[in-house]
Amino acid sequence: SIVVDDANILIEFYLDSNMENCIFCDMIEGKMSCNMIYHDDDCIVILDKYPIDNGHSLIITKKPYEKLTDMGVDEVAKLFSKIPKIANAIMSATNADAFSIAQNNGKAAKQIVPHVHIHIIPRYNATGTLWTKRKILSDIELDDLSQKIKNYF
Repeated sequence: SIVVDDANILIEFYLDSNMENCIFCDMIEGKMSCNMIYHDDDCIVILDKYPIDNGHSLIITKKPYEKLTDMGVDEVAKLFSKIPKIANAIMSATNADAFSIAQNNGKAAKQIVPHVHIHIIPRYNATGTLWTKRKILSDIELDDLSQKIKNYF
């Protein structure tokens, strides 16, 4: 894996993203590969290709909302109610000590892909908590980790 010190590289990469050219929509529709660890009628969960820490995953709505404020209250509640089940599977598979949750709305909030998603970021006592450094994992590393997490559902 490679370490990226600045998340701005990722932001620049997706700067022109919009719902007409949405990589998350492509993943949901099966047009683009991803390391999916969970799915149901409302969402998919994938490993982040540029993780902040081992097991960093994204819960992505199947409906193409850009921001939480575009969703109904019941939809937001249903989305966030999935976190315990998903976080428990990720933590069990990665032996994480804790986890952080992040959810950004709009470019000013550093939302890279304009499609509602929640970050679940496992945290480890041995490595501390970093927000800006990200790794670029190989496809083999992503495949191995996604299979390990799937085994906990």
